[in-house]
Amino acid sequence: MLKVALVGAGGMGRVHAKAYSQMEEAELVAVCDIDPEAAKKCADEYKIPAYTDFGEMIGNVDVDVVDICTPTYAHLECVKAAAEAGKHVACEKPLARTVSQAKEAVQVCEDAGVKLFVAHVLRWFPEYRSIKEHVAAGAIGDAVEVRTTRSGSHPNSPDSWYCDYSKSGGVVLDLIVHDFDWLRWCFGNVKRVYARGLYESKIPITDYALVTLRFENGVIAHVEGGWARPSGFITSAEVAGTKGLLNYSNADSVPLVIDKKAVEEDRPSITIPENPANESPYYKELRHFINCLESGETPEVTPEDGIEAVRIAEAALKSISSGQSVVLG
Repeated sequence: MLKVALVGAGGMGRVHAKAYSQMEEAELVAVCDIDPEAAKKCADEYKIPAYTDFGEMIGNVDVDVVDICTPTYAHLECVKAAAEAGKHVACEKPLARTVSQAKEAVQVCEDAGVKLFVAHVLRWFPEYRSIKEHVAAGAIGDAVEVRTTRSGSHPNSPDSWYCDYSKSGGVVLDLIVHDFDWLRWCFGNVKRVYARGLYESKIPITDYALVTLRFENGVIAHVEGGWARPSGFITSAEVAGTKGLLNYSNADSVPLVIDKKAVEEDRPSITIPENPANESPYYKELRHFINCLESGETPEVTPEDGIEAVRIAEAALKSISSGQSVVLG
């Protein structure tokens, strides 16, 4: 059984804590947060010690894995501290605020000989995994065009770190980076990025972006993200292929539908609804990492995947600022 220390006891930290508490393969042994009340609240729930100083926690508690759920701008500092202490690292998405920081995070873990896992959880949402599997199996022929949407209310108040784009990167880096990773997992590397949005617009607690990705294999994806909905959270994905359409929306009672093109002109399309099991994707992704550490296998999300998701987001932000498309090397 691997012993896990949690750094960051906010909303996502509590989600990770719950996931570890349900695992037989892992034990949550400590929590650290600069906010003593947040640390204590999480610690009391799981009957573990609370700390406000990372060094003190590592010095006092036997730990195998450090799980980082801090704000984006603090990821690199925490990854470095954990790696230098010789601990394996699970880091919430995005890996870092910039590509250079993401590369540094990967390098410090390599130098320390510890494993780094970036928690791109969308790969473990059953609908998104099912779409990838259907596309790979040729259910809609060759994929041609993709549209994704991810939209909700702004995550915090006007004085929060999310509103400081030197720390967060806005909706592009801290929300639709989910879709960037999933799309690259499905369709390979991105060749060109063009984006428009409200980044740097200084509109309070509101952000929006529409990002167009051209993949090396010719697929075009339109990725929409927003922090402008007063309430509720909407996600959707549509993949058009030469033989049909895959469509998913979390707003539908039957979320995943395959519309097959008719073989004969006068024959109607065939609709195949699916309703995957509703299991916690956060539990599944973190258990996957723990199992990989125990077995020595390579996690499904590699450190390089973490870098590339940030690279796409950084290119999108550059495109919004410049009004020009950005070619990725």
